[in-house]
Amino acid sequence: MEALIQSFGLVLASEMGDKTQLLALVLAIRFKKPIIVMLGILSATILNHGLATFLGGWLASLVSETTLHISLSIIFFAFALWILIPDKLEDDSTDKVNHATHAFFTTLVLFFLAEMGDKTQLATVALGAKFQAPISVTIGTTLGMLVADGLAVVFGERILKIIPMKIIRILSALLFAAFGGLILLQLK
Repeated sequence: MEALIQSFGLVLASEMGDKTQLLALVLAIRFKKPIIVMLGILSATILNHGLATFLGGWLASLVSETTLHISLSIIFFAFALWILIPDKLEDDSTDKVNHATHAFFTTLVLFFLAEMGDKTQLATVALGAKFQAPISVTIGTTLGMLVADGLAVVFGERILKIIPMKIIRILSALLFAAFGGLILLQLK
């Protein structure tokens, strides 16, 4: 139980204001399917944190720190560009099914990739090593992610009423580009 509680608390605290919380906000506003977005976040987090708990240390040893930083930086710059592109999906009944499927898989892939090398993933690796309880750690970290990112998903629509989506896209793109730049600056 200690592993679950500490994992939950650490990830909840570290996820507040994190890039994946911003990603949750953008996806919730973009797709207007909060339950589907949350299911994508849940699936990606279980996959990512499960892998991190069981194999995190081994996976990190496969690539150099430089390669990891450059790859992550490229991903963040790609996110910055992707956020600037508005959706062009139609709103008829057939497209609603495709839109939900698209929202789920887009959330799943983006969250999984965004968590690679993220502080919450690295914290999950450390917690897995500390507690030697992979299931409890994965459940705790996943619940922490869902609570933190759920706040962004739930309140995202309200934010859109105050700030136009174009401004949110531009600010989000700038923030993702800044994360990409900061990762490059960490190269030794």
